Amino acid sequence: MENRIPALIAFALFVTFFAILAFSVKRLDMGIVIAIGIGLAGYDLWRQLQPRR
Repeated sequence: MENRIPALIAFALFVTFFAILAFSVKRLDMGIVIAIGIGLAGYDLWRQLQPRR
């Protein structure tokens, strides 16, 4: 449990930073790249935080 909270906070800050970047630049290609990067980071976070079998 102690590893989940900092990981979720870091992911939230990651998403917030790139959301600010995407809204300030407003380019479609950059938005797509940011969405892919956030998706990959979210998938990695989800896989790392799953309970081990």
